This record gives sequence, structure tokens and C-alpha cells, in this order.
Amino acid sequence: MPESPTPVPERRGGAVVSYWRRILIVNAVGALAAFGLLGGLVTNAPWSVRWTALATSFIYANCIGGIMGFVMPKVLVRCGEGSRTRLWAVRLVTIPVLIVVGCLVAGVVLIAAGLSRPEQYVAYLRGSLWISFVVGTIACFAVIGYEALRTELEATSLALRTKELEEERARKLAIEAQLASLESRVQPHFLFNTLNSIAALVHDDPAAAERVVGQLAALMRSSLDSASTPLTPLDQELRIVGDYLEIERVRFGERLRYEIASVPDAASVLVPRLSLQTLVENSVKHAVSPRREGASIVVSSAIADGRVRLAVEDDGPGFDAALVPDGHGLALVRDRLAMTFGDRATLGIDSRPGRTSVTLDLPRVPSDARRTSVGEEA
Repeated sequence: MPESPTPVPERRGGAVVSYWRRILIVNAVGALAAFGLLGGLVTNAPWSVRWTALATSFIYANCIGGIMGFVMPKVLVRCGEGSRTRLWAVRLVTIPVLIVVGCLVAGVVLIAAGLSRPEQYVAYLRGSLWISFVVGTIACFAVIGYEALRTELEATSLALRTKELEEERARKLAIEAQLASLESRVQPHFLFNTLNSIAALVHDDPAAAERVVGQLAALMRSSLDSASTPLTPLDQELRIVGDYLEIERVRFGERLRYEIASVPDAASVLVPRLSLQTLVENSVKHAVSPRREGASIVVSSAIADGRVRLAVEDDGPGFDAALVPDGHGLALVRDRLAMTFGDRATLGIDSRPGRTSVTLDLPRVPSDARRTSVGEEA
């Protein structure tokens, strides 16, 4: 089975510094281990001799460890991907060679620093070579194991982050598809009701029917112009509501009474497109249409504590909010709120005979924060 070579610090900046910091830590531990194995921790020698021995151990450890840290990764990368046996064979051959080279370099440094005399060099090398092999080999394999685990962890973390990003993109695409599906159900529903109003006027009042057709064209144009975004400014949504109510008023006459009230500060905030229109349409259908005396509808808005509160009230017969079926206008609006704002928006229903109030509680999103994707803010 192929095995990737020991990672090389081919990263830049902080990653390279972090790699060599780990090498220096291993060197320090190896120096202390060699000093202890040579009896430095239990000897009765004077402290001056012991400090010299400790300094010598650090020089050996850093020469060997530095060469190992620099050369080993490059050798293994040059070997490329190969079988596990081949890579371990390269390691087993390279490690002793680099230890010997590191000991030779350390001897030169010791002589240059005045810690050893040239005539003592060969004898000292023979005495320290075995401990250098033991400590150096253990330290080298410790570094190899640690770096392999670290690389595997980084690769796993990267794969996990990539998967999370892909899942997030998939969720956004699913939300956009669901929202488009919901809107496709809302718009034809509105259109069919309006066409029914026009049909009722064609024989009795052709002029009124013609006027309603013009209003419907303007209303549909306004709706289609904003079809690329799930959110629309509140003042535009209220204009759609006003056009719709005017169309329905032609059909119901004085049976339909309405009032639209909005505070100036709320005009530019963004709301789900056709959400208020759907609530008003629901009031017309269930409060105005079935009753001879009709009903009054009040649409209002308010802003407080960074939230937008929209309300549609009527004085119709009321209904049981617990019995709202899936696919009903209120259920569609609730789904749209969840898809657009998550748990940051709520739909509230308070209904009893003589008064029904449906409220939308939304986070305040200014008009300059509009985006073309669902649930995002600029």
C-alpha cells in the first residue's frame, strides 16, 4: 500500500516557524536525555564540568536534529510516493548517515567553541556516537510519527471543512428551491382570485373590468420585477397590497373596507415578498367574501428594538389557528419566514369571533442589505 512521505514544511510563514519550533523542542529533550544517560544527572563532578557536558549535549542534539529536520523531509519527498517498505528502507538508511554527519558537524562546532581539543575529538566521538544513535533514532522516529499524525489531522480537518461548505451550499440551494416552489404556489393563487374578480365584472360592468385588468397588469409587473429577490422593501409590498385591495374592492364594493398604516421609518426595511399580500388575501377570502356585511381590514407596521412588526387585522368570524392545514396561505407565509430568516422571525395568530390578527415579527433588514440569495444579508 503506498504511503505518503514525511511532510515537508513547504508551507509558508507561521507554519514553517511552528515546524522548526517543534524541532528545537525535540532537540532540547534529546539533549537532556543524552546528558542523563551519560551520567550528568548523578555525577559527582564539579558543576563547571557538568555545565560543559550539558552544553556539549545541546550542541550535538541541535546539530543532529537540525540536519535531520532539514534533510529528511527533502529526501523522502524526492523519493516520491512509494510502497511502505521502500519508504521505511529509505528512513533506516538515511537516519544513521545523518546522525554520523551531525556528530561530525558537532565535533567541529565544539572545537571551534573551545569546548574540545582536536586531539580529543576522535576519542570523544567514539564515546558519544552510540548515545547519539540511540537518542537521535528515537527522536527522529518520534518526529516522523508526530508529523505524520499532524498531517493526517490537518487533511481530515480540511476534508471536514470542505464537506461542511459543500453541505452549506447544498442547504442554500435546497432553501432557494423550496422558496421558489412556495412562491410559485402563492402567485398563481393570487392571480386566480383576481381573475375571478374580473370574471364577475365582465358582464355587469365591462368598464370596471377593463380598469381592473389595467390594475392587475400593473400589479403583476411590480411583482415580476422583484421576482429575482426573496425580500422587497415594505413600501413596495404595501403598494402591492393596496393594488390588490383596490381590485377586490371593485368586486365587493362597500363590503370591503380597509386601511393601510405605516410608519415612515419602516418604509425601506425588507420583508418577504408577497407575505403581506398573502395575509390580506386570506382576510378577504375568509372575512369579507362569505359575509353579507363584509369586513374591515387594517394593515399596520411598527419598528421597535431593531425588530419590525407587521400586522393584518380583520373583524371577521375568526378561525381556529390550530387547524390551519399545510398549503394554506398562513402556512406558506410561516414556511417562507423560516426559509428566509430561520428562527429570527415568527408568525403569530390571535383569532376569535369579531377580531383576527396575524402578525409578522421580523429582524430589521435595511434596504441596502438586500441580497439575491435566500437568508443572507449584505
